[in-house]
Amino acid sequence: MSSKANLMATYGLLVFIWSTTPLAIVWSVTDLHMLWALVLRFFIALPLAICLLLVLKRQFPTDKVAWHSYLAGSFSLIGSQFFTYVATNYISSGMIALMFGLAPIMAGLIGRFYFKSYLSAMQWFGMCIALLGLAIICLAGTAQHVHPFGIGLMLLSVFSYAASIFWVKKVNANIEPVAQATGSILVSTLAAICIVPFIWQHAPQQMPDLKTCLALLYTVVMASLIAMFCYFKLVQKIQPTTLSLTTVMTPMIALFIGAVLNQEKLSMMVMLGAVVLLSGLFVYFYKDLQASRKLAQKLKSQN
Repeated sequence: MSSKANLMATYGLLVFIWSTTPLAIVWSVTDLHMLWALVLRFFIALPLAICLLLVLKRQFPTDKVAWHSYLAGSFSLIGSQFFTYVATNYISSGMIALMFGLAPIMAGLIGRFYFKSYLSAMQWFGMCIALLGLAIICLAGTAQHVHPFGIGLMLLSVFSYAASIFWVKKVNANIEPVAQATGSILVSTLAAICIVPFIWQHAPQQMPDLKTCLALLYTVVMASLIAMFCYFKLVQKIQPTTLSLTTVMTPMIALFIGAVLNQEKLSMMVMLGAVVLLSGLFVYFYKDLQASRKLAQKLKSQN
């Protein structure tokens, strides 16, 4: 397989995993308490991540800066997913994916107000459109798997995810991606252990059904491990703006998958809000996409 075809396949796989993970999360809590599903996810992911680290023969730094970086990374794992799993009681898998589409906007706001980075007028306009879409979705009410409390939980989840990225970059520990992921999963597992006493009374009394077990394994193997390798490979090989397009593509695919496989019927109001929100994301990325396209054309003409 050529290098270009390999990258396209990797990109397609990442979009597929991120589009299906929200539904896998919803299915994994079908026969399990939502927080037990979260805890078990990390209990299973940790030994698999350690095995991968050993197989790939990567170093695992244990100095103070490394542990700081692992802690920062854990906020994009258990820090973010805690709110996501609780939100499964209130919103559908498609809405979970749609809310994560706001991650670049949340990151832009954190960068603007904390790191004083520049945001263009077009980006501010895109944010306003996306927020209008979110408001339309909230107006749909508690029916149609759209509850304002669930929306609030997902905003906290997205904030934790976006803040974690800045935190890891600020620590700048220069750790290999596999080691960083393993360390962050380790810290997340320790946090999960602290949750167990509070949910012990909800411990599963019998083996969950097959769908729940398969969904749980999917979140571990595909979302926590394979997606990680795809993501870091693409970070090194393609333009950041091209990679960021996944945040526009995955919500649309996830909404369709949720409707087909999980009978998540969405009202016209919710669909209108989703279209407006995604339009806002497109406007937010418009200048970056233009710049990326011009760069690609320039490189093509030089070759």
